[in-house]
Amino acid sequence: MLVAGDRGYIGAVLVPMLRAAGHQVGGLDLGLYDGCDLGPGPAAGAFADLREATPAQLAGYDAVICLAALSNDPLGQLNPAATFSVNLDGTLALARAAKAAGVERFLFASSCSLYGAAGSAGVAEDAELYPVTPYGETKVQAERGLSELADDSFSPVYLRNATAFGASPRHRLDIVVNNLTAVALTTGQVRLESDGTPWRPLVHVADIAAAFAEMLTAPRELIHDQPFNVGRQAGNVQVRDIAEMVAEAVPGSRVTLADGAGPDLRNYRVDFAKLTDTFPALELRWTPPEGVAELLTAYQTHGMSYQDFMSSRYVRLRRITELQQAGLLDPMLRRTSPAEPVGRPA
Repeated sequence: MLVAGDRGYIGAVLVPMLRAAGHQVGGLDLGLYDGCDLGPGPAAGAFADLREATPAQLAGYDAVICLAALSNDPLGQLNPAATFSVNLDGTLALARAAKAAGVERFLFASSCSLYGAAGSAGVAEDAELYPVTPYGETKVQAERGLSELADDSFSPVYLRNATAFGASPRHRLDIVVNNLTAVALTTGQVRLESDGTPWRPLVHVADIAAAFAEMLTAPRELIHDQPFNVGRQAGNVQVRDIAEMVAEAVPGSRVTLADGAGPDLRNYRVDFAKLTDTFPALELRWTPPEGVAELLTAYQTHGMSYQDFMSSRYVRLRRITELQQAGLLDPMLRRTSPAEPVGRPA
């Protein structure tokens, strides 16, 4: 199989899991985050843009997993046109190339963020979609475009992942649990950027990987052209509750509000019954407190500092901005020198 985004936050966890299970895995990655590692990172590989995928690149694979995307809301708002180019046009270009190459199964990393402003009632896969950011809107449109490609020979499935957390070799600090744990450790403050009232569904990165692995081998009739919310019912928490669990785990830390903190339009709880009913043997085992404990151990083991926290190494928006300022990416986030590595972050 081929994993697009194999050297990203989820890919760095998923690919070793797949290989350990006996799968042969190829990769396709733009390499923007090479060197953004917590400990030993993924091996360097070739650089490829999913927007330029061809059937020849995908020939011989029986499945494609599409993780590649501009991966959060702040990054998506940096340049909405680039976000649509990568997340929508790129996803569909990869899917068309896969279909033309005879790839039968296409697993798409969608997001619960497409529910946007659904509120505190748990939303299932048949709920109305209310994306409030360019990132969420691209996921809505990509699912619809993939569904139009679905037929007897091409079977897409849409994994609507909850907000990820947990340690990864290619780490990120721009997701809520990872961020609050790092800022608590490095500053002694659990600093909230909103009033803490919004609901968020959380899922550990290893549990996301387990769901992808499960659907690779699932009977076609169970998943064909279907969306699945990926997470655990117990993972629905309010942001202020996350802050309190982090403060409890980090001795001497305390919860604070950033200047001007107010409501966050992204507010939604999610119903995960379809996933658990369809795959009763799939065990998503990580709780948020367990994830906080894992993160603390990883940060302390690898010497996470305040300088690291403030650098571009673990924050996607800062990293992209840095690469653009260095002339290594154009405004549409295409590499200006496709054959050259972009270098390690500062």
